Amino acid sequence: MLFSQNKNANIVTENILVIVEMDGELAIITIDRPQARNAIAPETMDQLDEALDSVRGARALVITGAGDRAFVSGGDLKELAKLRTLEQAADMARRMRSICDRIAQFPGPVIAALNGHALGGGAEVAVAADIRIAAHDIKIGFNQVSLGIMPAWGGAERLAALVGRGRALMLAGSGTIMGAADAESLGLVDRVLPRESFDEGWRSLAKSLANAPAESIKRVMSGVAPPEAIDAFARLWITDEHWAAADRVMNRNK
Repeated sequence: MLFSQNKNANIVTENILVIVEMDGELAIITIDRPQARNAIAPETMDQLDEALDSVRGARALVITGAGDRAFVSGGDLKELAKLRTLEQAADMARRMRSICDRIAQFPGPVIAALNGHALGGGAEVAVAADIRIAAHDIKIGFNQVSLGIMPAWGGAERLAALVGRGRALMLAGSGTIMGAADAESLGLVDRVLPRESFDEGWRSLAKSLANAPAESIKRVMSGVAPPEAIDAFARLWITDEHWAAADRVMNRNK
């Protein structure tokens, strides 16, 4: 069900919907359903769970989509139309919410590389990441209201945490779809890159995060406040890793 790629092995099985790549300490999960604009179907959920299991131990994680049209276009309506009962709908929402929670709770930095449009559930997957990097021509929107439903994969509260309760209500309540530049101005997207340098840009940032001192990244992500922050800084200051890096800088400056 998964394709795992690294320098030493290629493992391919049938019905691949999710690709896992390891690049040193960096894990990259790609939703690979370009014919369905990378929409989420029940089998996609199964493979996303497996993919997240397989990347335990990675220092940083990227979530992206195949192609350049869609990051994730939401739930696969053709597949999810089979769910007609209250219980089935609730089970599906709980299942995908748990996957988004796993992304949000990943112990290292998570980047959503928005290679294409992130709509509805796709926007919910995007805001589960710590950082969103977007190609300049993508669109993003919590447009579930156009289907007479609401965000149910954790996106509503995560959107509110990013842009504020009022803006979240305005965006999700109206189903506004915005371009990358507008999303960046609201704080929904963290960086916008030209399409031609997009892949190189997100990979470079992701690898720098994966290779950064683990304790430093951990402390930044935890948001510790004084005096804990001062204690954490002092502990990092006296490490061999810090002094090796400082020596490199000082020697370079000479």
